[in-house]
Amino acid sequence: MDTHMTTIKATKLAVLAAATCAAVIALPATAQADPSQRYQFLSPSGNIGCHMDARDDGTAYAWCRLQNETWVEPQSGDCAQAYVPGAIGEPAAYLQLSQGNAPCLGFVMSQLFFSGPYAPATLAYGETHTVGAITCASEPSGVTCTDSGSGHFFRVSRDSYQLG
Repeated sequence: MDTHMTTIKATKLAVLAAATCAAVIALPATAQADPSQRYQFLSPSGNIGCHMDARDDGTAYAWCRLQNETWVEPQSGDCAQAYVPGAIGEPAAYLQLSQGNAPCLGFVMSQLFFSGPYAPATLAYGETHTVGAITCASEPSGVTCTDSGSGHFFRVSRDSYQLG
């Protein structure tokens, strides 16, 4: 009798599990809007990598870094912590622009791959990409990111950078 009861219980559990799975599968999927405008790109030279996005409140930001630069990073005037998401307030040759604010340099804790399967697409020379008020342009002379609202910008190449 114990074997028979065990078989009946197992059968009931299997039927219950199947019904539960069918009910879950039958539920309509809820559409989720992706608020992120995240865009990453490499310059055609492969030396400059940039990340653009917008915060939850819609304000845009961009940062770029180089694999190799010949210019010397300034020893003061670093970006404040959280100037852009991931900025830690430490010196580094990452150029940052946050909508409505002057650009600065400082380390950003975020990944951007220059090669391999996770490397972003190339933004060809002469092309631009815009997230919110910030537009980045790829030119043979380097990458320029500009805030159309404030006019602030940074320009970066292997040989130099400019903050404005």
